[in-house]
Amino acid sequence: MELFSQIIVNGILLGGLYGLMALGMGLVWGVLNIVNLAHGALIMFGAYALYYLFSGLGLDPFVGLPLAMLILFCFGYLLQRGLLNLIVRSALLNTLLITFGLDAVFAHVAQLAFSADFRTINPTYAGNNFQFFGLTIPLARLAAFGVALLLAVLLWLFLGHTRTGRAIRATAQNLTAARLYGVNPRAMYALTFGIGAALAGAAGGLYGIVSQFTPYIGASLTAKSFVIAILGGLDKPLGVIGGGLVLGVAEALTALYLGPTYTDVISFGLLVLILVSRPASVFERA
Repeated sequence: MELFSQIIVNGILLGGLYGLMALGMGLVWGVLNIVNLAHGALIMFGAYALYYLFSGLGLDPFVGLPLAMLILFCFGYLLQRGLLNLIVRSALLNTLLITFGLDAVFAHVAQLAFSADFRTINPTYAGNNFQFFGLTIPLARLAAFGVALLLAVLLWLFLGHTRTGRAIRATAQNLTAARLYGVNPRAMYALTFGIGAALAGAAGGLYGIVSQFTPYIGASLTAKSFVIAILGGLDKPLGVIGGGLVLGVAEALTALYLGPTYTDVISFGLLVLILVSRPASVFERA
């Protein structure tokens, strides 16, 4: 029973991070109508950004995380204004092809720039843990979980209780009405993609603290983010975190009963089931 409880706790902590990974994809998908297949590459860039802030400048990872998010925000904002703005509201196939191509380019560029070696962000407290009712709680994973929840709440508050957030929601819900009320869709699209990239950067940085990463982690993380965004709802940040918790616990139980090599079967299996059972509803915004 104690082992089972420990596995559930580990799954919940991992699921919070998964939810943060999916927040950016769900936001961009819901507002820009772009299924961003390069989302995992943005997560990967976030991991490398925080890695070099930690190893090069000596910043504590949780202190450097806002700076890594700012770097990814600027990158995402410029990427949307310079390239992806050309395909906003375009046919679904066009967005899939462009973002798939970007993912391949980003992975190749990252390999050339950073090499294919496994990296990890390893502060002095990375291996620390504490006991709670007989359960071992890794400090770094708990901190990552807390940051994920905090960012989800902040995003929910931003979208629902600020003028800019309401403008973003209006752009997603009714573009014509938003224009009539003076909203600039191009500015909202770029801002939204920048926020999505910043969230991906935060997820990547936290992922680098709790796991190893390479330039090729993107494809798997994109698939997980896709599944979680569908489970949680594109316009529900807290629901996306809930979807991440479901996937995290499912993967933890799979590792316990089937072995760690089968954990990716869960996310990819859910992806296949969703695409087979609800293809129209998945892409109905396209």
